[in-house]
Amino acid sequence: MNIFLKELKSHRKSLLFWSIGIFLMVVSGMFKYESLSSSGQPMNEMLTGMPKSMLAVLGIGEFDISTATGYYGLLFIYLLLMATIHAAMLGATIIAKEERDKTTEFLFVKPVSRNRIITAKLLAAFSNILILNLVTFVSSLALVRKYSNGEVVTGDIAMTMTGMFILQLLFLVIGSSLAAVKKKSKTAASLATGVLLLTYLISVAIDLNENIEGLKYLSPFKYFEAKNVMYGGGFEFTFVLLSGFLITVLTVVTFVFYKKRDLNV
Repeated sequence: MNIFLKELKSHRKSLLFWSIGIFLMVVSGMFKYESLSSSGQPMNEMLTGMPKSMLAVLGIGEFDISTATGYYGLLFIYLLLMATIHAAMLGATIIAKEERDKTTEFLFVKPVSRNRIITAKLLAAFSNILILNLVTFVSSLALVRKYSNGEVVTGDIAMTMTGMFILQLLFLVIGSSLAAVKKKSKTAASLATGVLLLTYLISVAIDLNENIEGLKYLSPFKYFEAKNVMYGGGFEFTFVLLSGFLITVLTVVTFVFYKKRDLNV
């Protein structure tokens, strides 16, 4: 029994639906840009009358939305939310699915160690988020280039996709670690999604109130913001290091607690 291939097969439909959703999000976003840019109305002036709270909730940072890359920066937060929700739910369900589907006994009577099982599951989940990231990258690159009027966009989009992938990995292991730790692992997906939404709300709150800027370390959504990655000179080393540390720790937690837990059959 090849657990890795089995997990890939069991999640192929879900990956297809998420990939289509991401693609349609990019398409609709850039079509919206085309219609606004062709209207003749100065696009940046459209934002001047909007309250700061509305701009923060919509994820509109310091972007020049009259350009294709600037408008893509505005769109990026929604792509990031979709990708990280997928990763968090995948991390939780790929660990909990045997208990959910009542196939635990079938899997663990096989001569395969728990370490090997969890490694195969995490590698399958890693492959899924990598494919979704590549779909996002290719879709974004093709469509932003179409409307960029010769503007060089590859570097900016590649940087945002790298940041997205790091956050996908982080929320993947947040989901897997919660599923490994919780006695009722079937609720881990909803809990992981709750953690994700809470951290996103923290990032919005920081945008609304600069006095709580110190809370940015609690919100991964502040680690690789498009406005900083695209216009601020790349990644901040502190956030890269912090992300790597959290991914490593939560991966270890997944292995340790999954090996110790009593599995429901």
